[in-house]
Amino acid sequence: MTPVHPPIQAVQDAVRRAIEEDVLPMGDLTAALLDDDERGRGAFVSRAEGVLAGRLCADEAFRQVDPSLLVTWQLDDGDAVSPGSVIGWVEGRLASILTAERTALNFLCHLSGVATLTATYVASVAGRATVLDTRKTTPGLRALEKAAVRAGGGSNHRGSLSEFVLVKDNHLTGMSITDAVERARDAWPARTVEVECDRIEQVKEAVAAGADMVLLDNMDAEDVVECVKAVDGECYVEVSGGVNLETVAALAQAGPDFISVGALTHSAPVLDIGLDLGA
Repeated sequence: MTPVHPPIQAVQDAVRRAIEEDVLPMGDLTAALLDDDERGRGAFVSRAEGVLAGRLCADEAFRQVDPSLLVTWQLDDGDAVSPGSVIGWVEGRLASILTAERTALNFLCHLSGVATLTATYVASVAGRATVLDTRKTTPGLRALEKAAVRAGGGSNHRGSLSEFVLVKDNHLTGMSITDAVERARDAWPARTVEVECDRIEQVKEAVAAGADMVLLDNMDAEDVVECVKAVDGECYVEVSGGVNLETVAALAQAGPDFISVGALTHSAPVLDIGLDLGA
């Protein structure tokens, strides 16, 4: 089973920065007006259809503000939600709940938006290809956003520049495709080597050089069909660049193994989730 939660250290670090951004330098001035013993209870409620992600972040936001708060969850990352779905509850000191509320919801709404958009793309390809994310992530939130992609049914491309070799067009200003693949094999023989190609001649050279994967950059479905035929099963084929919900189905039908979509993380609209106090 694919793990849908991000590493807990990444969660803790991101939440700490978000809490500091919200409460420094003088704390929550408005919440400080409340009596210290005033208590409250609120429910996380979805206002729209989508897929949940970011539960650990919301939980961590309340924990960092006030460890005495009790947070319980009815749903987990990867679960479908609809208008009125109760996701979970938080109860305890009211001032603490209100201080952590926006940070918790920011994570929940943003990451659930990523998961929801991913699920839409996954449904559109109908199993013909694997939907991947890219490195076009919010600085500091990559591990969280990539986990949200998994929650939506997608898979992760490389998480950092160290994971494998991806030779792009700008790299090729100083060497040929064949040279790049040979140098990568010599330096890191166990690493995956992928080559970005924008024409079929480059695809053929990459395959002949022994690349593990070719990335077809900004090609239409007809070009993808021809490139898939040229590869003839010798390596994996990824499609990237300009992919959207209007084109992804046709691109998937063209026969690639993977389709990467930067929009999953850089353009996902938030999923509307609220905290209803007294619920």
